[in-house]
Amino acid sequence: MTTQSITPNRKRIRRLLAGDGGAKALIFAAAFVSFLLSVGLWFSGDRERGLFVGIWVPSICSAGALLLGGKRDE
Repeated sequence: MTTQSITPNRKRIRRLLAGDGGAKALIFAAAFVSFLLSVGLWFSGDRERGLFVGIWVPSICSAGALLLGGKRDE
């Protein structure tokens, strides 16, 4: 696979995710659900899994920033 065939796919994905703020809402919803799951696991006594799931929150936010904050097509 060449670089030329990868670039149009990335642009298409970025356009899909950037529309109407829906992608941002989805990313924040996923992070919030992960946070709630983490807190629930922590207080139910399963602290190790709670910490593991808690690590997902910044990972989800970082992935969202990477996908949504790329170069702007001009």
